[in-house]
Parts: sequence; structure tokens; C-alpha cells
Amino acid sequence: MIPLWLPLTVISAFALATSDALTKKALAGHNEYLVSWLRLLPALPIFLIPLLFLPIPVLEPDFYFCVFSSLPLEALAVILYTKALKLSPLNLTLPLLSLTPLLLLVIPFLLLGERISYLGAAGILLIAAGGYLLNIRRGQGGGLAPLRAIVSEKGSLCMLCVAAIYSFTSTLGKRAIAASSPLFFAACYIPLLVLLISPLALYKGKGELRQMAQNGTIRASALPALFYLIQVVTHVYAINLTNVAYMIAVKRLSLLFGVLYGRYLFREQGGLMATMIMLAGVFLIVIGG
Repeated sequence: MIPLWLPLTVISAFALATSDALTKKALAGHNEYLVSWLRLLPALPIFLIPLLFLPIPVLEPDFYFCVFSSLPLEALAVILYTKALKLSPLNLTLPLLSLTPLLLLVIPFLLLGERISYLGAAGILLIAAGGYLLNIRRGQGGGLAPLRAIVSEKGSLCMLCVAAIYSFTSTLGKRAIAASSPLFFAACYIPLLVLLISPLALYKGKGELRQMAQNGTIRASALPALFYLIQVVTHVYAINLTNVAYMIAVKRLSLLFGVLYGRYLFREQGGLMATMIMLAGVFLIVIGG
């Protein structure tokens, strides 16, 4: 029997990759801070309305600690993520997210006491190796080419920072969910994240918001926001059902979808063979986790 967290995670991965691709199209010629904000803003009422009807769980101090520790990091990751999509091709930025599960070999054990199996660890290593190989075609430096690409591609460097940040926010998020509930956590966390990003986005995008409203960019942001909403909801339920490292590693199926979007929407060349290595890692996680 397929565990429930697996289809939820695959849906989350597809929704994330779709939101990324649609966001990249909306980014052309626009301020990344403002577009990051617009990616979240349409989902705000959908998260706030359930708060009127959800039973409020008894909240322990750990909930507040995890939420308010994660929020500044999450805001930084959202900005860096969108900047990476704007600066560099999808197939040079998204694969670096495969490093997040690698970091999650350690961080959930330290913060949650979660242990993973040998097969699960092997799967995570395969996913990280696939992400590395997706960049190996860059330049003439052989095996060192991906490292040089990180240095030369600003978008890749931004996404590397995002990968590190997500390893902490994913773990802290699961702790907050355990101290409340998946839907209550999402309904609190996303509006607070929008509130935190709003001043910076409006300041950086001053003078551009009216132009974006007139040329249809704000209207176009509704679709990536919808897919972002889907990935958030499926994410919080899936991560509550299994180990953080397993769920985040399988969610990196978004890399496969991202490479396909990069190839067919933006004419980028992607390493599908390396992505298949990642899928082999996902298989090991599913059978060994």
C-alpha cells in the first residue's frame, strides 16, 4: 500500500515546479521583490478565512519559538529563490535544491531526533549526486565545473543559500506542526510571511506596482500563487506523516518537472539522465524509509 505522504509530496513537487515556471515568465523585466510578494499575496485570504473556523490547538512555547525563528529565514529564502529564477536558467538553479535533503541527514536528527535507514540515506545521497551532475556540463572544468558554475552564476549562488535555509525551516516547520496542526500552522505562517515581506517588497517595487497593474502582471501572478498555495497545503500534511529528510528528498521531484519546464517553455537544455539518478534515489527512500 502506498503511504499517503508520497502522493501528497508528488503533488506538492508538481505544484512547486509549475509555480516556479509561471513565476519565471512573470518575472521578465519586473522587480523580483515585488513578484515574490505577489506570488504569496493572492493566497492570503485563502489561508486567513479558515482561521475563523479552525479549532485553535493548545499552543506550547515550542510553537512560537519555531514559527518566529523560521519566519525571517523563510522571508530571505523567498527573495533569494525568486532572484535565482530571474538571474539564471531553471536547470542551473533548481537542481541545487537537491542539497537540502543532504543537509537534512543531520539537522532533523539534532532538532527532532529523527533517524533514517541506510537505504533512505543512500537515496538521499543519490538525489544530491543527481543535482550535482545536472550542472557538470557547464564549462571545461570537468568534475569541478558545477562548483565553478556556482561561483559564476549569481542565480546558482542564491539557490545554494536557499537550499541551506530550507534545511532549517523544514525541520522547524515540522516541530511547529507537531505543536499545533498542519492547517493551523499554514494558516498562521503564510499570512505572517506575507506581512514580513510586504514592507521590503513595496519599498523595492515603488513606482512599479501601478505599471504592473496596468500591463496585467498582477493578474498574471494569480496562477503561480494558486499553485504555490497547493504546494504549501500538501507540503504541511505530507511532512507531518513521515521523516523530514524523506519528504523533502521526494519533493525534489520538482527538479524533474522543473527541467522539463525549462526545456519546453524556456528552450533551456537540461540533464534528464541526472534527474533519473535522483528518481532512483527517491525509489530507495520509498522502499527503505
